Amino acid sequence: MPIHRNGNLSEVSWQEFVLVGFEGGPETQALLFAVFLVIYMITVLGNLTMIMVITLDARLHSPMYYFLKNLSFVDLCYSSVVAPKALANFFSSTRLITFAGCATQFFFFSLMGTTEAFLLTIMAYDRFMAICSPLHYPVTMRPSTCSCLVLGCYCGGCLNSAVQTCFTFRLPFRSSNRINHFFCDVPPLLQIASTDTALNELVMFGFCGLIIVGTTLVVLVSYGYITVTILRMHSTAGQRKVFSTCGSHITAVSLFYGTLFVMYAQPGAMDSMEQGKVVSIFYSLVIPMLNPLIYSLRNKDVKEALRRLGQKHTVM
Repeated sequence: MPIHRNGNLSEVSWQEFVLVGFEGGPETQALLFAVFLVIYMITVLGNLTMIMVITLDARLHSPMYYFLKNLSFVDLCYSSVVAPKALANFFSSTRLITFAGCATQFFFFSLMGTTEAFLLTIMAYDRFMAICSPLHYPVTMRPSTCSCLVLGCYCGGCLNSAVQTCFTFRLPFRSSNRINHFFCDVPPLLQIASTDTALNELVMFGFCGLIIVGTTLVVLVSYGYITVTILRMHSTAGQRKVFSTCGSHITAVSLFYGTLFVMYAQPGAMDSMEQGKVVSIFYSLVIPMLNPLIYSLRNKDVKEALRRLGQKHTVM
């Protein structure tokens, strides 16, 4: 806690924060705990299954599934940064998190979120190359190139996360230590800062807006070319296969980018924290749970790999 001198608040910032979480009595907290636990368990099981299936099935050792495996890993880490602490706080009387713990949670949450945005963009580019330039695809998307692209996604995520973390946690938090959220994020932290946060808001909207708009444009341009190529196909079966392959990715992109834009890339993003909590649940917990379901249920190759793995396990 800050030290008081002569009845005035000292210049020492809070060293612990309180994650306010959600309103409601014990019954409401128990219900939310159950919902969060089920979502997190499905997320862990689904993403670990995707990683295992793609790793063990040689037929899925292609650039598309290499990116999908990395997406599952990022989703697993993404939700794991938030869910365990949120689950523990439902039955905690204090709901405390240290300053260092808050900064660490925010850094990795921002890292994984930004990395996912870049990965989804790379996956769109991969589909563009596979469908629009199939003859150049094996040369363009070599294993070394794919590894470099994934590494670039993590580096881009790390850069954005480092900038956001440095700008946010250099602020003084003297007036209050109560974060009106269930995890450490920029909007609720800026609300309790005891100084002008105009620069921080500009940095957040600038970086997040640039990333979201830039990656969205790449996705839209890629799928624009893909759509034109599909319409030129004479085979109906080929068109259905391409739509099936791309449909999963389009669904995942729409869900992820839509919620991120609502939360970070518009000027009114910080006006309602209660609305922000609901949106945050969706992109931090629900989407990582849905992604493996979207890709497995809509992807024939993944379903066949799951079936082969199940048969192999049954025989053993």
